Amino acid sequence: MKIAGKTVTVFKMKNRQGYAAICTSHLTEGRSKPQALARMEKALKRTQKKKKKAR
Repeated sequence: MKIAGKTVTVFKMKNRQGYAAICTSHLTEGRSKPQALARMEKALKRTQKKKKKAR
């Protein structure tokens, strides 16, 4: 899956309930795949905003 042009990997966590999404330096967790992806989307938006402010 791609969000903001970056590849996101979603996988089932073995030692916990739910799913995790990983992309660049971000790791998010959620009870379902869509929830993990939604949280990842928000995390990527936050870092994009920080990079724009730093310029």
